[in-house]
Amino acid sequence: MLPILFTIPGLDLPIRSFGVMLALGFVVGAHLWSRLAGKYGDDPEHDPERVSQLVLWLLIGVVGGARLMYVVVEITKHLVAEAPSASSAGARYLADPLSMLFIWQGGLVMYGGMLGAAGLGLIKARKFGLRPFDVLDTALISAFVGQSIGRIGCLLVGDDYGSIVPEHFRDLPFPLTIHIPILDDLKDGSLFRLADPPVAGEVLWAVQIWMGLNALLLAFIGYRILRKRRYAGQGSLWLFLLYSITRSGIEVFRGDSLRGLWFGGLSTSQLVSIPLALVAITLLWRLRNYDEREAPPEPLDSEG
Repeated sequence: MLPILFTIPGLDLPIRSFGVMLALGFVVGAHLWSRLAGKYGDDPEHDPERVSQLVLWLLIGVVGGARLMYVVVEITKHLVAEAPSASSAGARYLADPLSMLFIWQGGLVMYGGMLGAAGLGLIKARKFGLRPFDVLDTALISAFVGQSIGRIGCLLVGDDYGSIVPEHFRDLPFPLTIHIPILDDLKDGSLFRLADPPVAGEVLWAVQIWMGLNALLLAFIGYRILRKRRYAGQGSLWLFLLYSITRSGIEVFRGDSLRGLWFGGLSTSQLVSIPLALVAITLLWRLRNYDEREAPPEPLDSEG
């Protein structure tokens, strides 16, 4: 747990591990995306340059989507609460709508970032001469690699922490569990200090690491599908389906109630996973016999 890596001398400006790992994940993901586009894209010669032009839009989609989902969840939680608190994030956003833009104060939902980047990327892809669902297959693989790095930042800062481990499982080693230092030993800036109920001195499920390893596993599966895909978008559909299932399973072990609980215990991520999985299953079934590689060639020009 190292929320602040170092402080810039003279400026008293802390460099936070969460931001550094997010930035590193994005850079690594963007580089990998360019490499995959150069090998598996429709136009290997020009696609790497085209996807590099699309990267900025994906960054906007990630940040915008992640923030939008967080704000929507917090406002919804405030509106449906039996005893709404005037100090809740949702109440603050309703009283001061401009504060919704203050992302430096915290509040991002990774699921929203993934969907925001995918949606905006699909919209903008054609502008740069890219086939949307073809480029989505390579983009998601790269995004999951980047996410696996970003989850290290979650662990270092104490975000997205797991629930308290039952007594008979507390001897399980890392990365299954993590031992949180007592409150006096937790570094300033660690979100473990703010957990409600308190988690200082407890043993928690290491869900940050689980989500990072899960992202790497999905990236590997996506790459294997990419090499043998029968149509553009096949890898993306499988990744959306598998992420919906694995993320929903990991959510069972989460301990931070701030992520929102609905309908008797479903988290926001589990709630989003249901329609996403249903759409992916439907499309995979409908396209089960489709193979664009066997599509008939374009007819020759009559003068050709």
